[in-house]
Amino acid sequence: MNATDPSAFTRFDDRGVTVLTLDLPGEKVNTLGSGMIGQFEALLGDIEKDTSVRALVIKSGKPDNFIAGADIKEFTQIGSVEEGEALSRAGQAIFDTLEGSRTPVVAAIHGTCVGGGTELSLACDYRVAADDRKTSIGLPEVMLGLIPGAGGSNRLPRLVGLVRALDMILSGRALRAPRALKAGLVDEVCHPAILLDVAKRAALGLAEGRVKPRRPGISLKEKLLRPVIFRKARATVVKRTGGHYPAPLEAIDVVRRATSTSLRAGLEIEARAFGRLSVSEVSRALVSVFFATQEIKKDAGYPQGTRSREVRKLGVLGAGLMGAGIAGAASNVGVPVRMKDASNEALGRGLKYVRDTFEERRKRRSLTRLELAQRVDRVSPTLDYTGFGRADLVIEAVFEDRELKRRVLAETEGVTSEECVFASNTSSIPIGEIAAGCRRPAQVLGMHFFSPVHKMPLLEVIATRETAPETIATAVGFGRRMGKHVIVVGDGPGFYTTRTLSPYLNEAAWLLTEGAAVEDIDRALTAFGFPVGPVTLFDEVGIDVATKIGKVMVQHLGDRMELPPATDKMMADGRLGRKSKRGFYTYGKGRKRVDETVYGLIPGRTGHRRFPRKDIQDRLVYAFLNEAVTCLQDGILRSPRDGDVGAIFGLGFPPFLGGPFRHLDRVGAAAAVSTLERLRDQHGARFEPATMLKDLAGKGRSFHAA
Repeated sequence: MNATDPSAFTRFDDRGVTVLTLDLPGEKVNTLGSGMIGQFEALLGDIEKDTSVRALVIKSGKPDNFIAGADIKEFTQIGSVEEGEALSRAGQAIFDTLEGSRTPVVAAIHGTCVGGGTELSLACDYRVAADDRKTSIGLPEVMLGLIPGAGGSNRLPRLVGLVRALDMILSGRALRAPRALKAGLVDEVCHPAILLDVAKRAALGLAEGRVKPRRPGISLKEKLLRPVIFRKARATVVKRTGGHYPAPLEAIDVVRRATSTSLRAGLEIEARAFGRLSVSEVSRALVSVFFATQEIKKDAGYPQGTRSREVRKLGVLGAGLMGAGIAGAASNVGVPVRMKDASNEALGRGLKYVRDTFEERRKRRSLTRLELAQRVDRVSPTLDYTGFGRADLVIEAVFEDRELKRRVLAETEGVTSEECVFASNTSSIPIGEIAAGCRRPAQVLGMHFFSPVHKMPLLEVIATRETAPETIATAVGFGRRMGKHVIVVGDGPGFYTTRTLSPYLNEAAWLLTEGAAVEDIDRALTAFGFPVGPVTLFDEVGIDVATKIGKVMVQHLGDRMELPPATDKMMADGRLGRKSKRGFYTYGKGRKRVDETVYGLIPGRTGHRRFPRKDIQDRLVYAFLNEAVTCLQDGILRSPRDGDVGAIFGLGFPPFLGGPFRHLDRVGAAAAVSTLERLRDQHGARFEPATMLKDLAGKGRSFHAA
């Protein structure tokens, strides 16, 4: 049923107050599509003519959602700047009508209120929010390479001031009800059960002149410091984004210009900027990423109708950073965890890590002390397998050693129920090798989390040929419950993420061998758009871990995965990376510096050489891209979409490029093959273009249909 269906809105009149309920039929959330906007406009016209109506309350019929913004599918249909401007002006017009209503209008907000939903609420005279964790109010358009285009870039700063508005618009972060009240974004906060009653009372109070809303607006101090505020905002955005994202910079300019003129002129400035951004390559890429994350929720990697096992209790083997991180992430969503390790010291460190992770959130006031204590109490330590018999899922996060993992799998099968699922958090060892000879291979798979677990949004689920669909469904369901983007991939060395990352890191090591400077390599890749440079990543992963993974990759995939021998000498010198405070960099007192003495440990290096930045970028990025295509070609990836999601959310591939496969489509397969062949001729067979890439080049085709 589409948004123009009459049942999208229901109207209820009570003693002069009209309650308008939005409830899009057949949809989990309300969105503001063009059809629904037209219907809303007609209803407002009817209410405006009805002289018996003294006030209007707008609420949602969805249990945990007010309005989740615009219908993003309509953004993909914008074909020109003019069409983008027209879409913006259409939204502005309906909210102008709302703001200009003869009757006071109150927004009763419960659940998610973002994008167009927030812009609708800003056009109301008063806002009441339910004091519920599911209530959040924000303008996330920057995440799609856009700015608030239905009046939000104008009305928000005029309501809450320049600094608060810029922070919300530039970060895309949503505020929970108490913070929204403090910011002046909402006027009242109440219990969800009385939300409608409070909203109706406020509406009548406004109509009768008894309620006078507080309006912080742009303060005198902000007016005096305008140039400083906008200059600092611009400098912060450039530093954080490297200038790759035009929307935040455009947003700053729009807010600056719009708040120095009339609302009418400001809306015109906003519409023009929205139109320009709506057809930009960056916005198209970010919108494609949004849809990819939505699609993987529907196409989950197992047959529709497959029943998953509910995880009511989790067992974790290993209390290191990964094991403790997984335990904390499970505890955070209400799952009791039994965490096992070989010593009380290891368990103590693991429990401290769990507590410290939640303590960070308490300091930011996103958790109360009681909520922190409840989460910590859900994780119970053990030196043996006591309690594992009741586990529905056991996740192994022990040292990256195949025989050790086989042993703990055998031990786990001996103490768990016949239905229990076993998952390995290995980052490189094929799951089939770990499961070889086990009793229940259909219930074994990989669940590859990323560090730190509580921050990294990806979960890579690895299924062997023997893994049952129910097992996959259980792992996927639990990953989603923890708030992860989940991709299901085939089994093999390094799966998708580690396998793709390996040649990228290896190429950095080859450049070091050839004389490149550590900082030049890192700066080249952060300038390309990666969040950290590859040499820094070596130190973060751990040089010992990277070396061990490298050997697994070479064993299974051959010489093209060969890592230069420098790392062995570094480990002998006690350089393990950040964890030992010495690697390619030294770490201490909050400072990170290149350790110049490391160059003497790199075999074959004869001195410093300067490499053009683009040469460094081409070598590392095309090594990454080529391996991503090889993973698709080998059946490790199910689709280019999964490859884009995995690379962005697991490896930090620049989101503004849309992922490796979107980026290759933009470059063109033929151009990519040409670059790889040039690199092959210069640096060797490791750059031989993937067969699939050459086939696409020959046929003039792309990875994505559109």
